[in-house]
Amino acid sequence: MGRPAETSQTASYLMATYPLPQVTFVRGEGSYLWDESGKRYLDFLSGLGVTSLGHAHPVVATAICEAARTLLHTSNLYGTRPAAEVAQILDRLIAGPGPGLGGKVFFANSGAEANECAIKLARKWAGHGRYVVLSAYGSFHGRTLATLHATGQPAKHEAFQPLPEGFRHVAWRDAGALEKAITPEVAAIMLEPVQGEGGVWPAGAEYFQAVRELCDQRGLLLIVDEIQAGLGRTGKWFGFQHYGVRPDIVTMAKALGNGVPIGACWARAAVADAFVPGDHGSTFGGQPLAASAARATLSVMESEDTPARAEATGNYLRKRLGELDGIVECRGLGLMLAVELAEAPAREVADRCLAGGLIVNAVTPTALRLEPSLLLTEDEVDQGIDILSSILGRAPLVPRAGPHRHKDPEER
Repeated sequence: MGRPAETSQTASYLMATYPLPQVTFVRGEGSYLWDESGKRYLDFLSGLGVTSLGHAHPVVATAICEAARTLLHTSNLYGTRPAAEVAQILDRLIAGPGPGLGGKVFFANSGAEANECAIKLARKWAGHGRYVVLSAYGSFHGRTLATLHATGQPAKHEAFQPLPEGFRHVAWRDAGALEKAITPEVAAIMLEPVQGEGGVWPAGAEYFQAVRELCDQRGLLLIVDEIQAGLGRTGKWFGFQHYGVRPDIVTMAKALGNGVPIGACWARAAVADAFVPGDHGSTFGGQPLAASAARATLSVMESEDTPARAEATGNYLRKRLGELDGIVECRGLGLMLAVELAEAPAREVADRCLAGGLIVNAVTPTALRLEPSLLLTEDEVDQGIDILSSILGRAPLVPRAGPHRHKDPEER
């Protein structure tokens, strides 16, 4: 049976940057989505970690409606209250317990733009001649030309060469490799606390602490890309808070607007002050509609204590996943998880799950990524496990060649 005509016609007007959609969704509520035929799906992907409060959260929806009726846009030549309030909240959440870090925020429209801001800020802070950013193999930092080169996945680079200068990649979770890569041209090190698109690989406290010490010794900035891991998903407000370090720059996006596009780049004041008027900007960044959605999202996250919920529900999900045949490993933090399959390909398992009413995705050829709503209930966990169990229990897929051994991103 082919795809609905409307889906085919709609897709024909879109650039082929994504595969043809297998389903067209028309409505969402909480942890569920519905397609054109009325079929319901349990969403364990949250739009790639975006709808962390679930779909159509009433508090966020109300805030969007009120903003649309009140003030949509003024440009950043003028101030608005929502953006200022969100910046203050983010500074407090990044600082954690104890005295505030006194940071400052730049608002963008996406995670890639937030990382562009971080890269430009690092260069401006460091001064002429210090322009190189070190990052890790397996990382993902965006798809603009600069953030694509910051991304440690060389296969994604080839079609767009030559890419902007100023980026070097080293092995993931290898502080020694980072140290060897430092030359006088290096300004900053950019890392994810959990590599998301690389396969959901936590960095670990020992590695992050070694990197922080290295930055302090060599006068470098530590940029932490929290675009996927940040805002409660890992069981803390930000992934770096698991590791006992203080970053110089933090980028975020995805969950910040619960579906409304907004990104942010936070930097401690001494670094942020390197920017002066005219150095950077964004026509739509932090406009009242997006900032109102972010303000409402953060309000619900705090009232629901979503980091604690992610930790508790993530533990329960891990327990249930551990009961399934066909899974050889579960890794990640909180509700940012990947399961390594005993049989491949993961894409075929994800496709079967979609047909069965469960949304996950193949983050690597052998692993599924699970990033459900942070408000997920244990009953919804059980529903998802039932579907996944039935998929894994079907006829064999393509067995692995030889004994199972997953790869770290540095081995790619």
